[in-house]
Amino acid sequence: MTGAAPIAIVGAGLSGAVIARTLADAGHRVEVFESRDHIAGNCHTARDAETGVLVHVYGPHIFHTDDAEVWDYVNRFARFRPYRNRVKTTSGGQVYSLPVNLHTINQFFGRTFRPDEARAFIAQRAERGTTDPVTFEEQALAFVGRELYEAFFKGYTEKQWGCPPSDLPASILKRLPLRFNYDDDYFFHRFQGMPEEGYTAMVAAILDHPGIAVHLNTPFSRADASSFAHVFSSAPLDKWFDITYGSLGYRTLDFERFTYEGDYQGCAVMNYADAAVPYTRVTEHKHFAPWESHAGSVCYRETARACGPLDIPYYPIRLVREKEQLARYVALAASETRTTFVGRLGTYRYLDMDVTIREALDCARRYLAGTASGQPMPAFVTPPL
Repeated sequence: MTGAAPIAIVGAGLSGAVIARTLADAGHRVEVFESRDHIAGNCHTARDAETGVLVHVYGPHIFHTDDAEVWDYVNRFARFRPYRNRVKTTSGGQVYSLPVNLHTINQFFGRTFRPDEARAFIAQRAERGTTDPVTFEEQALAFVGRELYEAFFKGYTEKQWGCPPSDLPASILKRLPLRFNYDDDYFFHRFQGMPEEGYTAMVAAILDHPGIAVHLNTPFSRADASSFAHVFSSAPLDKWFDITYGSLGYRTLDFERFTYEGDYQGCAVMNYADAAVPYTRVTEHKHFAPWESHAGSVCYRETARACGPLDIPYYPIRLVREKEQLARYVALAASETRTTFVGRLGTYRYLDMDVTIREALDCARRYLAGTASGQPMPAFVTPPL
């Protein structure tokens, strides 16, 4: 296929890299366009010059999945070391374990419950105002009761999303478990780990193919698409269409970096649940690579706020107004030819890394199958609505 027009990939994050590699392995020529000066998107990692600590530049990324094929895929390009995400939270001047588990419950209420006792105790405190919770607040009150909701969820959620929990959908909370044992592993997937040399090295290995050309500091617009056999875009969907229907809503993050000689907090992630504390969490990055040893430490205070036009978008808001806008952009996308939208920004969804890779593999394989059978490629392999 070397004589055919190349395929364009917009964005050198996980979506773009996996699609590019899959198509290149099948014999296609691929050109990857990245507007930033580095690959790997928001999972970009880099060594801190002052301390030598491997820093997750855009915030922590922990790989976790139950998808065996995806786990095998990332291990093909990087050596993964075992890593379990054990998050702590400071609330009311005390430190607790998250997710809420038996230790959290006993510590908070000053009890020594067994699992069945704790389950019955929380059930008594649950507020069953509705049998089908719609909002985050309704779900939380039905889930853990008012005391635990106000201690661990209310203030943190208001800071993270910039609105009352009563304005947020219940689905946000449904991702968080409640445990009646002493398991403090934040994730429950069977495969968990960290790439030993960081995500950027892993993405570089994925992109290391003679059929792939990577262009950094090179924005790509809709007007550039005509020169390519097909375009896979992981760029923001609204920007592809020049903000025709207004900007889709995102939350962004501000990072306040500071260093410390020694161990600052004894864990990788410390949440701050109290509304009076302006930041949501402090991350200490040497703890994301416990197999390394560093005298100094690099930490970041994270503060969430509304995303402006020049900010990096992190979390799609997806409230009613945004979903109405999204539906209009989806209709525009459906009228495009030879363009498929992928990834977190291209489909306006929050995606974990494993899901991103799974969808990218499925997308590339569908393109290859469609090319062989003459079937057109849709604008979205995974519908965003």
